[in-house]
Amino acid sequence: MARSEEVLHHPVTGERVVWRQVAADTGGQLLQGDLYAEPGGFVAAAHVHPKQEERFEVISGRLRLRIADEERVLTAGDVAVIPAGHPHVWWNDGEDDVHVLGEFRPALRTEVFFETFFGLATDGKTNRKGLPNPLRLAVMMREYEDEIHLARPSVKLQRALFGPLAAVGRSLGYRGWYPAYSTDPLMGPV
Repeated sequence: MARSEEVLHHPVTGERVVWRQVAADTGGQLLQGDLYAEPGGFVAAAHVHPKQEERFEVISGRLRLRIADEERVLTAGDVAVIPAGHPHVWWNDGEDDVHVLGEFRPALRTEVFFETFFGLATDGKTNRKGLPNPLRLAVMMREYEDEIHLARPSVKLQRALFGPLAAVGRSLGYRGWYPAYSTDPLMGPV
């Protein structure tokens, strides 16, 4: 289970997260953390949170954010709110680290997803874009359907593809969570 002040690092994408409040702190209503990304740092893939609102407040630096087809640059003091169901992607296109206060409402199991995703990257189990292999990714996308899916292809096609791939991945021992990364993998909304 994630804890406030816990630090996660994704060595491929250049992201670091320091939790301020986790689901257990907020009765499942909020997951909040400080996100730092080095120059050129990026989120691994365009994605959608189907049941959560995500909020970015830039504390310092420069964040480029694309929500659907609209792209904008956020700097200190700027806020962007991504409603549930909207595809988005972001990256640091500035010369300094970007520091963003990020929030997910409700928290769901997002902290467990991040613990697993960043843990795999730390252990060298991702590609140069920061994503795990297709079988492991399929297992994760099935595990966290309420929290996240890729922006493309369509959700219907992802479910059709990831279902069989996840079955193969699970047969090879891949999991949606690992005890080494999360101590409470079955945590749902508190």
